[in-house]
Amino acid sequence: MKLILLAAANSVHTIRWANAFVERGIETHLVSQHAVGAGLSPRVSVHLFPHFGGAGYFLNHGRLRKLVNALRPDLLNAHYATGYGTLADAIHTVPVVLNVWGSDVYEFPDKGPMHRWLLRRNLRHAAHIVSTSKAMAQRTRSLCAGLRDITVVPFGVDTSVFQPRVPLALPSTGTIEIGTVKTLSTIYGIDLLIKAFALVLRTVPAAHLRIVGGGPEREQLEQLSRAAGVADRVQFVGAVPHAQVPNELRKLDLFVALSRMESFGVAVLEASACGIPVVVSNVGGLPEVVQAGVSGSIVPQEDVVAAAERIAWIANSPEIRERMGNAGVAFVHAEYEWSRCVDRMITVLENALPQSQKG
Repeated sequence: MKLILLAAANSVHTIRWANAFVERGIETHLVSQHAVGAGLSPRVSVHLFPHFGGAGYFLNHGRLRKLVNALRPDLLNAHYATGYGTLADAIHTVPVVLNVWGSDVYEFPDKGPMHRWLLRRNLRHAAHIVSTSKAMAQRTRSLCAGLRDITVVPFGVDTSVFQPRVPLALPSTGTIEIGTVKTLSTIYGIDLLIKAFALVLRTVPAAHLRIVGGGPEREQLEQLSRAAGVADRVQFVGAVPHAQVPNELRKLDLFVALSRMESFGVAVLEASACGIPVVVSNVGGLPEVVQAGVSGSIVPQEDVVAAAERIAWIANSPEIRERMGNAGVAFVHAEYEWSRCVDRMITVLENALPQSQKG
C-alpha cells in the first residue's frame, strides 16, 4: 500500500501513526503544513507545504493535486476533519480516510454556520471516518446526518514504554504524589484540580500536587495556587518531551484529569499503563478509559467537592491504590495496547482501498 498521510507533523500522535505504518511495510508520505517534530522515522517521506494557517488548507490544494498525480497513492489518510480534512477535499480520484480528533468536531462547528458547513462537507467527502472514542463518534454523527459507518480506533498505549515502576509501590517519602500531565488550558480543568487539591489537604496533609505540562495559563494557575494557600504544596514542572512522560507518571501515586472537554483520554491510559490509579471527570471520552471503581473513579463535571472526596479516598489507602493500579495495567493491556490499535487502523485503510486493489 502507498499512503499519503495528511497531518500535523509536529504532533506526537501523527509521528506515532506514521512510524507504525512504515514499520508495517506501508509506503508512507507525510504531507504537512507543520514543522516535523522529534522522533519521526527516516523511512517516512516528508513533504512540507509552503502555506500556513487556515488559508493554507485551501492554498495548498494545487500542490497536493500535483503530488497525488506524481506519487499515485492508493489512499489518503487525513487527520483532523477541518484543517487537513479541508486540504484532502482537493482530491477526488483517491479514497480518503478521515480521522476526527477532538476540537474539529467539538468546537469548530459551533463557531458559525460556515464552519459547520465546511465540516459537514469534509465529512461527506471521506470514504470512511475514524474516531478515537465512542463519544466523539456519536458527536460526529449528530453533526452530519447520513454519514457512513464510523470506526472507533483509539490512540493506543505502547506498553513496552509505559510500564509500572518496580516495585509498584514507591518507597515511603512521607508524601502522597497527586498529579496530572496536561496542557495548561481552561478545557483541561487544571484550575479545578488545584481547588480540589486544597480540599484534599484537609484530610491528606501529606499530599503534594505535581503538574506536568506547559500552556497559556501557567501564570494564572500559579496565582490560583497562591490564593488557595497551597503554593508550597504545588509544583509546576513545565512541558516535557513525550519520551519523558513515563518517568513523570511513575513519580505519581494518583493521576487526575478534571477536563471540561476531552475527546478521548490517552494521558489517562498512559497513567493506567504505569500502574497509577486515576480520577477523571465525566466528560467526552474520559469515562471510556476508566473502569469506575476498578481502575479509578469518575466524578461529575466541575464538581470540585466530589473530586476532592474521591482523590482523598484513594490517596489515603495504599491497598486501594495498589488494587486500582494493577487493574489499570490489565485494562490497558487488554483493550488499548498500541499494536492492536495499529492493526485496527490498518484494517480500516485496507477496507477503504478501491475494489480492484483488494486481496
